Amino acid sequence: MPTEKTPLDRMRLDKWLWAARFFKTRGLATEAIEHGRVKLNGARVKPAREVKPGDRLEVQLGDIGWILTVRALSMQRGPAPVAQALYEEDPASQARRQQQMSERKLAGNPAAAIKGRPTKRDRRQIHRFTGE
Repeated sequence: MPTEKTPLDRMRLDKWLWAARFFKTRGLATEAIEHGRVKLNGARVKPAREVKPGDRLEVQLGDIGWILTVRALSMQRGPAPVAQALYEEDPASQARRQQQMSERKLAGNPAAAIKGRPTKRDRRQIHRFTGE
């Protein structure tokens, strides 16, 4: 009985999110789907829901949102360039994400606003300034 590799036409949503490198583990992908952070074609779904090329996904990771179109399926988690070939990001989503990232860079270090014990970097600057 020869084993033939047939091209995938459908696969589980949690597996696809893991293979596309949106989550480090399938468990984290499953948890995000169950909490409504991932929508398939505009609707909340379960982790076992099957995706196919052409489906539209909305993925919310923290304050960063992605709007994607599934281009391909893969059962293996490969390197980042291979994973990026599995989807196509909406141009508006990409522009919004770039804007959020630039705003985050301009906001500075949130740890600097917290009073109390200095960070390792702060300590080095203090020692340089005082000459110790």
